[in-house]
Amino acid sequence: MKELLVIAVSSAFVSNVVLSQFLGICSFVGVSKKVETAAGMGGAVIFVITIASIAASLLYKLIKTIVFILVIAALVQIVEMFLKKCMVSLYNALGVFLPLITTNCAVLGVALTNVQNDYTIIESVVNGVATAFGYTV
Repeated sequence: MKELLVIAVSSAFVSNVVLSQFLGICSFVGVSKKVETAAGMGGAVIFVITIASIAASLLYKLIKTIVFILVIAALVQIVEMFLKKCMVSLYNALGVFLPLITTNCAVLGVALTNVQNDYTIIESVVNGVATAFGYTV
């Protein structure tokens, strides 16, 4: 349990994906003008990074990095379709920056970090959620 707390604090604050690793800056800067839009992007990033962390952790030993990108792109498309259908104003506010999650190096960076650190599925989820929380903050 202590290890999971260390991973969470480190991912969210110490090794913040935007502020110390400089990953995901394009979408971060693009939607950070309004708190509502930034929070919406943060929620989308939390969802995508968390699911990508789980999928990447499960699939890495069998499949190469290119699959990570395909999984991330598919998850972003699902989020985009959901927002377009159910949250039109947020979809319009995010504009081009929502599809940029697909090419967001932060998402791929977290998936690869999970694998390189040989995290378990639980550790990967904690790292993914904490990193996305750090992005959102």
